[in-house]
Amino acid sequence: MQNSSPRTAIIGAGISGLTAGKMLKDYGVPYTTFETSDRIGGNWAFGNPNGRSSAYRSLHIDTSKHRLSFKDFPIPEHYPSFPHHSDIKRYLDDYADAFGLLDNIEFGNGVVHARLADDRWEIEDQAGAVREFDLLVVGNGHHWDARFPDFPGEFTGESIHSHHYIDPDTPLPLTGKRILVVGIGNSAADITVELSSKALQNSVTLSTRSSAWIVPKYLAGQPGDKFFRTTPYLPLSWQRKAAQWFAPVVGADPTKYGLPPANHKLFEAHPTQSVELPLRLGSGDVTPKPNVTLLDGRTVHFEDGTRDEFDVIVYATGYNITFPFFDPEFISAPDNQIRLYKRMFKPGIDNLVFIGFAQSIPTLFPFVECQSRLLAAYAVGRYALPSVGEMERVIDTDQQLHAGHCTDRPRHTQQVDYFYYEHDIRARELPAGLRRARVHQTVG
Repeated sequence: MQNSSPRTAIIGAGISGLTAGKMLKDYGVPYTTFETSDRIGGNWAFGNPNGRSSAYRSLHIDTSKHRLSFKDFPIPEHYPSFPHHSDIKRYLDDYADAFGLLDNIEFGNGVVHARLADDRWEIEDQAGAVREFDLLVVGNGHHWDARFPDFPGEFTGESIHSHHYIDPDTPLPLTGKRILVVGIGNSAADITVELSSKALQNSVTLSTRSSAWIVPKYLAGQPGDKFFRTTPYLPLSWQRKAAQWFAPVVGADPTKYGLPPANHKLFEAHPTQSVELPLRLGSGDVTPKPNVTLLDGRTVHFEDGTRDEFDVIVYATGYNITFPFFDPEFISAPDNQIRLYKRMFKPGIDNLVFIGFAQSIPTLFPFVECQSRLLAAYAVGRYALPSVGEMERVIDTDQQLHAGHCTDRPRHTQQVDYFYYEHDIRARELPAGLRRARVHQTVG
């Protein structure tokens, strides 16, 4: 950035917007955060009035507190190993209070339209005002625009996406029903377990297109993610191969529980973390099925040639990356594809930065904190971007490194290994960007 203190607009006050604001404040950069809701937290604000939260009442985070803590604001030791969504919201509230972030947030005033004009951003807000900014930071999240599969036929029962699921009573009464859950990610597993409780008298079937490796949350009495982290000093392919050797030991093979075999190796797609799903499958409380081939009234046909009658389908089939404030022909992410340098910068648009648009393993929290440090350095001129051609080349290289091994699905387009990424930003990218910035300043 040429301006050492650019007037900055941040879209969203979830974890991405909060960490971006915190780092900009540390560097003395003036900013305004636009938030459609009346509260912070985004996805972690259960019952968020803006409709963007996908949290259900029983949700616990699948990453242990040891991995999700911000480096500059450790998570309290008294928190449980796998905190409830209310604990995460409290943690974010404490984070915002500790660093005085609320004063810069305009609640109930989201961005309606963002337009680039003469190298400055014209931001139209919900109040109808139009203001100019030098730098725009996009942190509106990517777990709110529900994606549905395109199955042939029509289902005449009731259908919801997991985004709208709250509990067995909301938004639908799910007691004594024949229920099909489509998907096998973490949300699908949690909802399947909850709805298959014998106390609810439901008949629950779980359908999966690709199946999934199921990894336990605990190993040897400790959160499993404490034992696994990648190192930037060995090829990721070697490390994945080593982890795959442990699959039989931890019982990750889905066929052991009656599920279809996975069409990929362990860590070539997101594994599903669940303690209870294998138990429910093994106890006969959940019927496993392959992919759906046809919807015919209340009858659903499956790839194995079987069919069954259902009252309700719950689609736990992921989300679209969507930017409702941009003109689609300007910036969009068809099939969740968007080319970003270091998952942040759109080549050719120097005053636009994206935060949090990645599927970070093991979690998003320290990832967005790392991105926000780079953002702040960029905003004050301590980091400069390479040429557009170099950015495009590195985007391809990074994509192959982080996601080249993954199955070709929209949920894996933004795959990132956090430990590799953080080392790259801290040890290589920030120093290289500082050298580029000094060259630019000397030339200027």
